[in-house]
Amino acid sequence: MVVSTFHPRTLPPMLRRNYGRELVAWAFLPIMLGGIQGGAMGVVLKKTFAGIPGLPEAGLDLAVAAIAAATAIGNLTSGAWATAANGRRKVPFLSGLMLATSGCVACMAFIPRTAFGAWMLVGLVILGWIFWSAVVTIRTSVWRANYPDANRTRITGRLATVQVLVMAAGGFIIGWSLDQSVESIRFLFPILATFGVVGAIVYGGVRLRGQSRLARAERQGHRSERPAVNPLSVLRVLGEDHRYAGYMACMMLFGTGNLMISPTLVIILEDEFETSYQTGILITTVVPLVVMPFAIPIWARLLDRMHVISFRAIHSWSFVLASAVFLVATEYHLLPLLFVASALLGIGFGGGMLAWNLGHQHFAPPHRDSQYMSVHVMLTGLRGLIAPFLGVAIFTALAARGHPGMIYAVTLGLNIAGAMGFLVLRAKYKTAAPPAG
Repeated sequence: MVVSTFHPRTLPPMLRRNYGRELVAWAFLPIMLGGIQGGAMGVVLKKTFAGIPGLPEAGLDLAVAAIAAATAIGNLTSGAWATAANGRRKVPFLSGLMLATSGCVACMAFIPRTAFGAWMLVGLVILGWIFWSAVVTIRTSVWRANYPDANRTRITGRLATVQVLVMAAGGFIIGWSLDQSVESIRFLFPILATFGVVGAIVYGGVRLRGQSRLARAERQGHRSERPAVNPLSVLRVLGEDHRYAGYMACMMLFGTGNLMISPTLVIILEDEFETSYQTGILITTVVPLVVMPFAIPIWARLLDRMHVISFRAIHSWSFVLASAVFLVATEYHLLPLLFVASALLGIGFGGGMLAWNLGHQHFAPPHRDSQYMSVHVMLTGLRGLIAPFLGVAIFTALAARGHPGMIYAVTLGLNIAGAMGFLVLRAKYKTAAPPAG
């Protein structure tokens, strides 16, 4: 059975205990993450607060863009978190951050249905992502220390599969519950937060192999090799590693296009299609997440065989296709085709999750892992802070002319530009093999 392939006994004995604990933790934590997931919470915000006095439609759309930018705002703090975690025990640090994120989700139960409440929801989602961005940045160091190169991509793929399936279930529950009664928000989010607390406690039992050695190497490393809050450290890393700089430049183009999709899709589903909570969350969140586990093993095998630049030169075209289908579906008002586009987006997300978590390791030496990852996260945060607001502004202008779907012509152009950039990098550096260490 497929499920049996996730069992710890399929791995070498020395990896089983840590993997088993992580597997259980990631079966609980994603339920909580549904409370800060951009697509689902964008739908919740748009539908719950529509028509509220003191909150005009333009202001609500701006709030939706802010929800979409929450991940990016969190990512911009990654340098500070990487600095704070440098030389410290990683697992307890991560567990504390998981608990803090769960606290943000629990507080959503107390949000009033007013204009202030709408922005309070936005604030809690942003704060949750500030804590969670640290988890994303620091956990790669745990994976690198605990799992050898030969097993790391496969293990990461399994954990990602569990995460997205559980998160999809959480999104479905949120949509169904709110369709029954908007007031279910009062007990729904504390339940989600409880799952996060359990996951954090379980994760606390993970043992980081070579913790003392890693902490010593981080503390003794040259000042320039440590993660830093100073944005100039990003420029220093990119100036030293031109290949990584080229990769980040292509990611900036490619990622900007992708990050425009979510907030505009939330607005289009409500304004153009008038969907329910559940239908909106199915398209923005559940369908992509359900598709991802089927795509992840295929993408993982591909990433195992090649450098991440070569991988992105292939993988990026999945987002090009998704943008093209979103364009057709929206312009011709074809709701069923939006489900197809959403599924294509999930295929792209499956490979993107792997490459996003592991791609920097194809460039970084082990003792600079967190530094390279923090550069990647901070640049993702920069484009993620700009793209949702830019996307909503472009969408508003195009919708006023009667062509709201043309926003996806813009995302399509940016995706194609990024994909072509990866092809140029692949030809320039002839990257064909995964990293050696």
